[in-house]
Amino acid sequence: MKSNLVSIITPSYNSSGFIADTINSVLVQSYTNWELLITDDCSKDESVKIISGFVGRDERIKLSVLKKNSGAAAARNNSIGMAKGRYIAFIDSDDIWMPDKLEKQIAFMQNNGYAFSMTEYSLMDVNGKPLGKVMHMPKSMTYRQYLRNTAIGCLTVVIDREKTGDFRMPDIRTSQDMALWLDILKRGFKAYALNECLASYRLVPTSNSAKKLNAVKDVWRVYRQIEGLNIGYAAFNFCGYAFNAILKRL
Repeated sequence: MKSNLVSIITPSYNSSGFIADTINSVLVQSYTNWELLITDDCSKDESVKIISGFVGRDERIKLSVLKKNSGAAAARNNSIGMAKGRYIAFIDSDDIWMPDKLEKQIAFMQNNGYAFSMTEYSLMDVNGKPLGKVMHMPKSMTYRQYLRNTAIGCLTVVIDREKTGDFRMPDIRTSQDMALWLDILKRGFKAYALNECLASYRLVPTSNSAKKLNAVKDVWRVYRQIEGLNIGYAAFNFCGYAFNAILKRL
């Protein structure tokens, strides 16, 4: 594990429309001690070709391709397994970071001794146009607080493995990031917010009713099967999750 190296974890699936913007937002980071570990989940478009072009230009970018489509958790875990850095950061293949994101966030963690940090982020449409909405974060979140308010944006998270130890995401199709944050918070760590908007989340249209239903089912599965909450406490937290999910979209 290399001290101060940031290993950036990116899953890719049919991301040819956006992945170049994502990679370029990493390339312009003012903090330069990073490696970008992209795992492609058997894309059917030109994603691998586009990513390979960047690999040839910068040795810090590394590409792996899964042999069969396995989901975002498997893709992220493949990259985490190869990561050499002390710090693990996450950015998906349609997200964007501000140029000083890593510099500010790593300094924030080092100056305060934090193991788990997040930032605020803004929303943009599918074409990258800002929507004028910033997702604000509480100053910190505990395990119990996060159960009811899954506010942490995956694209903003940085984790110090020297403090938390190694980790992987549970192998579920959605909400695997939620399950990982809960696992780390349950060990007694808090997630601390750097209250600056340092990333942008792209709202990509999907054929969503089925996917949203699956996401809701996976949240319930996280409560009941992964966290082992009794049905009453799971329902209590699920109501908080649903309420806060609605607030995010207003």
